[in-house]
Amino acid sequence: MTAFAVRPGSSRHLAGTGTLLRFALRRDRLLIPVWIAVNALMVLSMPGTLEGLYGTPADRAGLVRQMETNSSLRAMVGPVFGDSLGALTAWRVGIYAGALAAVMSLLVVVRHTRDEEESGRQELVASGMVGRRASPTAALLAAAVTNAVLALLVAVGLAGQGTAGALALGLGIAGVGMVFATMAAIVAQLTESARLARGLTAASLGVAFVLRAAGDSGTDDGSSVLTWLSPLGWLENLRPYAGERWWVLALFAGAVTLQAGAAYALAGRRDLGMSFLPTRPGPASGGLDSAGALAWRLQRGGVLGWSIGFFLAGVVYGGLAEGAADLVGDNDNARRIIERMGGQSGLTDAFLASMIGMLGLVAALYVVSSVLRLHGEETSGRAEPVLANAVGRLRWAAGHLVIAFGGAALIMLLAGLGFAVGHGRQTGPVLGACLAQLPAVWVVGGVAVLLHGALPRAAMAAWGVAGAVLLIGWVGPALDVPQAVLDVSPFGHLPKLPGGSLEWGPVSVLTGVAVVLVAAGLAGLRRRDMST
Repeated sequence: MTAFAVRPGSSRHLAGTGTLLRFALRRDRLLIPVWIAVNALMVLSMPGTLEGLYGTPADRAGLVRQMETNSSLRAMVGPVFGDSLGALTAWRVGIYAGALAAVMSLLVVVRHTRDEEESGRQELVASGMVGRRASPTAALLAAAVTNAVLALLVAVGLAGQGTAGALALGLGIAGVGMVFATMAAIVAQLTESARLARGLTAASLGVAFVLRAAGDSGTDDGSSVLTWLSPLGWLENLRPYAGERWWVLALFAGAVTLQAGAAYALAGRRDLGMSFLPTRPGPASGGLDSAGALAWRLQRGGVLGWSIGFFLAGVVYGGLAEGAADLVGDNDNARRIIERMGGQSGLTDAFLASMIGMLGLVAALYVVSSVLRLHGEETSGRAEPVLANAVGRLRWAAGHLVIAFGGAALIMLLAGLGFAVGHGRQTGPVLGACLAQLPAVWVVGGVAVLLHGALPRAAMAAWGVAGAVLLIGWVGPALDVPQAVLDVSPFGHLPKLPGGSLEWGPVSVLTGVAVVLVAAGLAGLRRRDMST
């Protein structure tokens, strides 16, 4: 394997870090701003939403009392420590903003470390005057810049609710992001596959969420040992706007320092392109006699992870349906927001419809990631030996697209089964409601296919499209934005099920649009040169 140009013990082991950092930020000039915008707007829109829902101190105090006795909702969003608008904002979106920051950070770090080595680009970079640890340092600095901008936006945007609380919330969200950024830097040294590095770090985030949820369901003050084992639990125990515990920031700093040190130590002990947990040598087990079989082999782990996650999410949200109705009670404003997200129907049906719609938005992220596996195979050079055999481009692409679009159907079906298990009734309606999300999910996937096929250099912009759709779906109804803005998203045209009536016209049109987008993308792929 090619060695780095600078010896491990040299004082120039960080040579080229600045150049690599600028290059990383330039490559992600679309992806990073979209993720920051989605996260920041979700947080900054919440005080106004909460003021509309709970306009008086008595309303907010009543909400706090209800949360103290509702263990299911504490597991979902955490305990509430105060009744001010700032404290309620930190309670309502803090954990989810931290989780989004973690996802954004791990994607950035893996993209600029293991992805670069797997594609072979890092070997070219390392042949110049680049230090051994320049690449992981640049990746971590890119994540740090991203989280710093997010923290600044949150702190400035919420300063009107209280400067100390706004600063604590911003730093806590950024702290969660950096904990998982440094964790991703470690995992990137351990594995040879960028896909596996992303999956393992994301699984660690899932474990952190489960630990926090388990701890919060048993206590109403965040004091459980399980809560303290999770970085998301540290964020809630920082207690923004509720007597800030500044010393909790030391936990974030310590974890980031230790994990970054471990990543640097590992980076100095391996050859470029290698890992401490190498993949098992061939021959591969199972049938690999077709492009579809190879695509399944490459993506089966992701499909399994998403399937388990969606089923469990369905079980949890289904079980919360009746509790959400009790929590809203007679609050007309809260009822109006939920019904706008879920349609004009009974409150329980509206809650189910809104949660199913949110999972549909998340499924759009799955289909984009699965479609862009084509882009990764092409740019890494792994597609070339496959296409050198008796395999046409369309056949090669079809293998991955079947998994992308069929996998979206599978995870939404499993989500529906989870809702049926958790809710205990309406099996048919909730299954139909979940499957009704598919045309909009497929439209987003079709955009990804079109970008990869016709404009491969802009393929990563598909993440921006998915992020914009996510932003409109999550924040739009709460901000009471005009219907014309909601209709920009394909999800804005779907029937609100269960509780509403199934309208086949919009479903058919969206399905047709998805088919046209995929066909156009495949036509572009067939005519253009392959990336090298």
